[in-house]
Amino acid sequence: MLGYITLGTNNLARSAAFYDALAKELGASRTMETEKFIAWGAPNSAMLFVIKPADGKAATVGNGVMAALAAKDSGQVDRIYKIAMSLGGKDEGAPGDRGGGFYAAYFRDPEGNKLNAFHHG
Repeated sequence: MLGYITLGTNNLARSAAFYDALAKELGASRTMETEKFIAWGAPNSAMLFVIKPADGKAATVGNGVMAALAAKDSGQVDRIYKIAMSLGGKDEGAPGDRGGGFYAAYFRDPEGNKLNAFHHG
């Protein structure tokens, strides 16, 4: 159902380094790139874009907006979280069991966009 999600950036190069590392861990890669955006994806998966806002104004964080990254297991959740923290991410909830077999970590990218890496099952 979900085709792609976009997250705003004010520093495309910094966002590229952050998301290149997360994408690599998830088995994804860049699928499209211009001077205004970069997209990552994997076969049979939704894409994630970081983009400079089209209106030319500063990118800001949406309150209540979060992109969730599906991990293959709890170990990958842990690795994604560590990668994010090592690249300037901000902790929003360390990896752990959230109940009902839902294992997740919450963090923000260097622009302040909220992300979640999770495994359910």
